[in-house]
Amino acid sequence: MQTASTTPFSRNEPDHYEERIDLACAFRWAERLNMHESVANHFSLAVSDDGAKFLINPNLAHFRRIKASDLLLLDANDPDTLERPGAPDATAWGLHGSLHRRCPHARCALHVHSIYATVLASLQDSTLPPIDQNTAMFFERYVIDNDYAGLAFESEGERCAKMFTDPAKRTMIMGNHGILIIGETVAEAFNRLYYFERAAETYIKAKWTGEPLRVMSDEIAREVAHEVDTYSPFANGHFGELKAILDEEDPSYRN
Repeated sequence: MQTASTTPFSRNEPDHYEERIDLACAFRWAERLNMHESVANHFSLAVSDDGAKFLINPNLAHFRRIKASDLLLLDANDPDTLERPGAPDATAWGLHGSLHRRCPHARCALHVHSIYATVLASLQDSTLPPIDQNTAMFFERYVIDNDYAGLAFESEGERCAKMFTDPAKRTMIMGNHGILIIGETVAEAFNRLYYFERAAETYIKAKWTGEPLRVMSDEIAREVAHEVDTYSPFANGHFGELKAILDEEDPSYRN
């Protein structure tokens, strides 16, 4: 596959090569963890200082097969993007183009319909109470979108992007839809995605028991969230190990 730029991506003339490797790794692991959905859902990564130029998966490509060289390079300020050969999916452009146009702090954006996050997003009350360490990680760190209006074409993407006004809140529980995670790097965003799905699973299964939940106080939950935020080596260590596993088992993601 070719990028959306005028020349194909080349290993001999790297075009954001390290960023491509990281994003390709995220796709491969999302599939391994069953957080993909057919050939839908999209991950993106800003590669320019202003955040407007970004990498994203090509249209109708399965996460399991995505390689570094497959990723499209787009400009969020290019109004003719969908008219060009090899254009991205219109909903990918609508959501991720809007994010990278409006939210410079959203360097990496991961959108999936993972099972437990989507179950949470389907509840009348989609809040995630701090009942264990993983759920407490997200205390006061997410927003809930209660105004789903259909597929994420540009108007819906613009509406969602406007909700990321608080830099501390980098997770959006998309009511009736799924989950949207943003971060400074692929490692940070993927680590957050992984732990949100784990947290949602714990909460949903705890509710299945029908027993009262052991909810932490706001004070303790707030402290846990702060501690996790400042435990800086963890996300990079986690993602480094994920890349190392792929390097051993299937390094084709780097191609």
